[in-house]
Amino acid sequence: MALLGLVVGSFLNVVIHRLPRMMEIEWRAQCAELEGKEPPAEGRYNLLVPRSHCPACQAPVRARDNVPVLSWLLLRGRCAACSARISARYPLVEALTAALSAAVAWKFGFGWAAGLGLVFTWMLIALTFIDADTTLLPDDLTLPLLWLGLLANLLGHFAPVTLQDAVIGAMAGYLVLWSIYWVFKLLTGKEGMGYGDFKLLAALGAWMGWKALLPIVLLSSVVGAVVGIALIVLARRGREVPIPFGPYLATAGLIVFLAGDRLTAWLVPG
Repeated sequence: MALLGLVVGSFLNVVIHRLPRMMEIEWRAQCAELEGKEPPAEGRYNLLVPRSHCPACQAPVRARDNVPVLSWLLLRGRCAACSARISARYPLVEALTAALSAAVAWKFGFGWAAGLGLVFTWMLIALTFIDADTTLLPDDLTLPLLWLGLLANLLGHFAPVTLQDAVIGAMAGYLVLWSIYWVFKLLTGKEGMGYGDFKLLAALGAWMGWKALLPIVLLSSVVGAVVGIALIVLARRGREVPIPFGPYLATAGLIVFLAGDRLTAWLVPG
């Protein structure tokens, strides 16, 4: 399963890099249409086209230089054509996906629950890094994640979570952060988070039920506060610079999904 995770991690790197760009191209076309103009000329750009290439020299990445983690190590983190540095985040995403995929297989074995758990995990990894880069949580990922969670619990793959628990979890997950958003905005006149955060917590509630929401919110808030304070104090990051909350929600969601049974039972007895 770890080998599959490495391969999927390589693809997730493509999704993380290209999906925001694809959204930007679509937004530009929509804006041009509203203004009655011709959309900007854009070449074909999606998750498959064009081929992966070096951003520095535009040389296509050869298959032998695209082996997850191994190629980066052999190339010492540099492009094979121009020796430009390649971010260490590429092998990090691949290794992280492999490790979490193995953890899902260890917890759920082999079957529908494991397969669905892998998709859940992979989508959260993509959302984490997209939000970290762009402060965006695309509907193209959050909404399918929500509906897939409801479907998984409709089919009973994650007992003891019932469909009722999942529906309540989705509703409550959205409303909790929506309420916090509006209270903060009324008190300060500022927006404390984005609507994508509401949808992500709703998706987590759809997968794990309403009882998982409290530990997820607590974990994500504590970690987010610690990291935010560290960035302000140590990295001298201004308070006005937005800090994406999605990575903390996704991380907390994965912790509760893989190892949160006791924590959930302690916080929400019954």
